[in-house]
Amino acid sequence: MSVSTPDRQPLTVSGLTRLIRGLVEGAPALRDVLVEGELSNLRTPPSGHAYFVLKDDAAVLRCVMFRQAAERLRFTPEDGLKVLARGSVSVFERDGQYQLYVRALEPTGLGSLHLAVEQLKRKLAAEGLFDPARKRRLPLLPRRVALVTSPHGAAVRDMIRIAQRRFHGIGLVVIPVLVQGPDAPESIARGLELVPHAGADAAIVGRGGGSIEELWAFNDERVARAIRACPVPVVSAVGHETDVTIADFAADLRAPTPSAAAELVVPERAALEDRIDTLARRISAAVRAKLARAWQALDGLRDRRVLRDPASALAAPRQRLSTACGRLAASARSRVRHERVRLDGLRHRSVLRDPAAPIAVRRQAFQALAGRLAASGRRITAPARSALAAAAGRLPAAGRMAAERRRAALRTAAGRLQALSPLAVLSRGYSVCRTAAGAVVRRPADAPAGTEVDILLAEGSLGCLVLRHGTDPEGAAR
Repeated sequence: MSVSTPDRQPLTVSGLTRLIRGLVEGAPALRDVLVEGELSNLRTPPSGHAYFVLKDDAAVLRCVMFRQAAERLRFTPEDGLKVLARGSVSVFERDGQYQLYVRALEPTGLGSLHLAVEQLKRKLAAEGLFDPARKRRLPLLPRRVALVTSPHGAAVRDMIRIAQRRFHGIGLVVIPVLVQGPDAPESIARGLELVPHAGADAAIVGRGGGSIEELWAFNDERVARAIRACPVPVVSAVGHETDVTIADFAADLRAPTPSAAAELVVPERAALEDRIDTLARRISAAVRAKLARAWQALDGLRDRRVLRDPASALAAPRQRLSTACGRLAASARSRVRHERVRLDGLRHRSVLRDPAAPIAVRRQAFQALAGRLAASGRRITAPARSALAAAAGRLPAAGRMAAERRRAALRTAAGRLQALSPLAVLSRGYSVCRTAAGAVVRRPADAPAGTEVDILLAEGSLGCLVLRHGTDPEGAAR
């Protein structure tokens, strides 16, 4: 069967691919589709486009999301995430594969905003931005408080009103920022950077209530990092008590509402005045009590004898000192007399008059002792020398006798060995008959007729052939 036909022209690969692409793109059902699946093989090159596949248990679908659509995502796509993708189906001619061009993407189950908050929370927590050890305490009485919020909302009016009511005349500075919209995160971050330049030693950042979209600026990473970078303590006051944002975790303290934030930062003047009065009374009472104890101690010292009559107090110590000095002088004189007598006695000793005489006496006694020691040594060793000389005389004779006994024993043993030697038996006319293998022939059966045997004599040997057997000793083989 022929492949080509005269009435049909073949298509090129690219032509067929374009034809399929046209059919796919022309299908109304494929222009706007919703596909649910699991994200996998996600790639985000520097171009900003996102390439990934959606898969389920039975199939895989290639997808591409261009940069403009990817930048609008409220969450970060991750492998393994269940998502719902919206887009159109077309054919990528270079690879000849169809793929989904995604215009919108959102996670299934959790909303994209909620997922984005959870992802950012995990990231910043891992960096330690929410570490309780990094939280700073609010000053007891701030000199100036910065309000980083919208200048037109009800929240700023409530904070100013409550702050003035609690402590009239406290310093307040409003740093106006955007609190919603795409430019709000950058505006809030810049406002927090101005806090130290405003001379404030505490700051409140927040706004009134609203939807999650309206509060979204306070879930931005830039705002969280600006809060931690601010050099003074920051209180987060976003929305109502049930509204929780990333800014609440990053701040040093969270207030459920802007009004509550003003109450936390600004102390109540009346309470401070009461506390100051109480402390002043306590200090006054403590000072009075200490002064009373001091006067009492002074009165006690004033009644002491040593202060009334110092000279009488020194009389007894002066007398004891005089007595001790007298005893010390007497003791010194007695010791000098004793040493003088001892020195006089030493002068009259002969050893000091003629030191050589005692040495001569000692030398003479030593020489006499040495003479006696030598004579005693000779007396003690004389018997030992005599015994040694006698033993030296007896030693050669004893050696000769011992040698003669050993020679006699050797001759006796040699005679016995000669008597037991097989060669001695052979010298008496006997012989030993052995087979060619070297076995000794003891009976006729050991050497059958025709066997070659060796006859060992006293001198030499004979090679013989066995001709017959017999029991008569006279009939030996020849």
